[in-house]
Amino acid sequence: MLKRIILPVIFVILAVGFWISPDFKEIAAGVAIFLFGMLFLEDGFRTFTGGVLEKLLARTTDKLWKAISFGVVSTTVMQSSSLVSVITISFLSSGLIGLAAGIGIIFGANLGTTTGAWLIAGFGLKVKISAYAMPMLVFGIILVFQKNKNLKGIGYVLAGLGMLFLGIHYMKEGFEAFRETIDLTRFAVGGYAGLFLFAGVGVAATVIMQSSHATLVIIITALASGQITYDNALALAIGANVGTTITAIIGSMSANYQGKRLAGAHLVFNLVTGVIAIAFMAQFIWAVDWFSNATGIAPDNYTLKLAVFHSLFNIVGVLVMAPLVGVLVRLLERVIAAPETTIVQTKFLNKSVTDFSETLLTSVRNEVLHLYDNAYRIIAHGISIHRDIIDSDTNLEATIQGSREIMHQDIDAQYATSIKSLHTAIVEFSGNAETRLDPDEANHLYDLNRASARIVQAVKDTKHLQKNVLAYVGSSNAAIRTEYNTIRINIARILRLINQLVRGDADVDVHNLDENKLAAKESRARTLRNIDTMIRTKQITPQMATSLMNDLSYSKAIIRDLTRAATILFSNPEMELPDGHSAAELEEEDLDTLAQIKDDA
Repeated sequence: MLKRIILPVIFVILAVGFWISPDFKEIAAGVAIFLFGMLFLEDGFRTFTGGVLEKLLARTTDKLWKAISFGVVSTTVMQSSSLVSVITISFLSSGLIGLAAGIGIIFGANLGTTTGAWLIAGFGLKVKISAYAMPMLVFGIILVFQKNKNLKGIGYVLAGLGMLFLGIHYMKEGFEAFRETIDLTRFAVGGYAGLFLFAGVGVAATVIMQSSHATLVIIITALASGQITYDNALALAIGANVGTTITAIIGSMSANYQGKRLAGAHLVFNLVTGVIAIAFMAQFIWAVDWFSNATGIAPDNYTLKLAVFHSLFNIVGVLVMAPLVGVLVRLLERVIAAPETTIVQTKFLNKSVTDFSETLLTSVRNEVLHLYDNAYRIIAHGISIHRDIIDSDTNLEATIQGSREIMHQDIDAQYATSIKSLHTAIVEFSGNAETRLDPDEANHLYDLNRASARIVQAVKDTKHLQKNVLAYVGSSNAAIRTEYNTIRINIARILRLINQLVRGDADVDVHNLDENKLAAKESRARTLRNIDTMIRTKQITPQMATSLMNDLSYSKAIIRDLTRAATILFSNPEMELPDGHSAAELEEEDLDTLAQIKDDA
C-alpha cells in the first residue's frame, strides 16, 4: 500500500518542480544520472566477485578489527555501502561468515562511505569533472559490449564513474543556477527543531533514492552553492546515514534469519550513531572546527567541514558500538530467533545467496552438509550405534562387538521430517539457480546434487538394513551376531571418517575414504566365502544366510554412497579423485540414483 502511494507522490513532486523551474530539471537529471552511474558501478564490481572478493572476505573476517577493516576498504574501493551490505547478507546467509563478522563489515562500511564525501567535497567541486566523465563514458561503453567478462566489468566500472562525475556536474550547475532565482536558505531552521526536521528530510531522501552517496552529493552541492546552511547540512548528513539502513533491510527481506539479524544490527548502529551525533552536536561542531584549524581547512570551507563531521560521528559510532558487538549478537539472536518447525527447514538456501556464484555454490554445499548431519543421526541409530561412540576416539571394533544394545527408530518418520524436505529443496533450488552459472560452476552444482541424492539413498538402504540389525545384534547366536556387528563396524568407520572431514582434521583426506571402502569390500568378501561353511557347520540357518547376503549388499551400497557423497563435498571440483574420475564427471548410476530419488520425492 505504501509503495503504491510513494511513487505517484514522487512523480507529482517532480512534475511540479519541472513546471516551476528549468533549473530543477538540471538538478533532477543530475541525480538520475548519478544513480544510474551507481547501478553501473555496482554491476561492474559484481563481475569481479566470482572469487577474489569471496576468498578475501573468508580470510579477513576472523577478528572484529579485520572485519571492520574489510568493510572500510571494500566500500572505499567500490563506493557503494549498499553493494557491500548485499554481499555481506549473501555471505552470512550462505554460512560463509558469522553474525559478528557481518556486523563488523557493516560497521566498516559506514566508515568507508565517508570517503565519498571527502572525494566530492575535496575534488568533485573544485575540478571540472565533466571533462573526465566523457572519456570514461566513451571507453566504458565500448568495453561493456565486449564478450570478455573482465573487460565487460571494467567497462561497467568506467561508465559508472563517468556517469557519477557527470551527475555531480549537473547537480552543481543546477544548484548554482537555482541560486539566482530561488534562495532555499530562507527555509533554514535553527536549533534542535532544525536538527530533527532536516535529519528526517535526509532519511526520506535516502529511502527514496536508495543511496546515501546520492543524498550526500546533493547535500554537498547544495551547501557549496549556498542553498542550505551548514547546520542544516550536518542534520541532513545524519539523516542520510540513518536512511541508508533501509537498503540493508530491503536486501534482508529475501534472506534467512541471519540476514535479517544483520539488517537489524545495521539499523541499531546507524540509529545509535545518529542519536549520539544529534545529542552532542555542539561538541562535534567544536571538534570539527579544531580539526579544520589544525589541518589548514578554511573556516568558510563548509563542504570539507561537512566531510570531517561525517567521518567523525561515524568513527565515534564504531568506537561506541564495537565493544558491544557480543551483546548485540545475543540480543539479535533472542529477538530474531531461528525458526523451529517439525519438518526440518533449509538453513542456507534463500534468494539472497543467488547474487554471487560463490555464495550460491557454498550455500548448496552447506545445505548438503546439513542434510548429511540429519542422515548421520538416522544411519547411526538405524544400525544401533550412539553417535558419541562414532565421534569419540574409542576402538569401534571392541565397543560394537561388546555391546548388545539395540535402538528402535522410526526411519520412515525421520526420513519424512528431516531428509525428504531438505533434498527436495536442494533439487528445486539448484534447478532454479543453474542458469546463473557458467558451465564449470553448473557442473559443480550438479555434483552437489549427486552428493545429496547419494546421502538420501544411504538413508533408504539403512531402513532395509535396520530390520535384521534389530533382530540379530542382541541374538544369542554368536556367529550371526558377529557378522552383523562387522557390518555395523564398517559403516561406523565411514561415518567417523566423514565426521573427521567435516571437522577439518588435518590427518584425514578424501583418499582415506577409498581406503576404508576397500577394507569394507575385503571384509564382505571374507564373509561371503565363509557363509557356506557357517551353514554346513550349523552356526547359522539358511534363512540367516539369506538375510546376511542381502544386508551385505545394503551395507555395500551405504558405504559406496556415503563415500562418493563425501568425496564430492570435500574435494576440489577439478581434482582427480581416487577412482580415476573427476568430481564433475557424470556416472550412469548417479543418473539412476537421481532419477529414483526424484521419483520418490
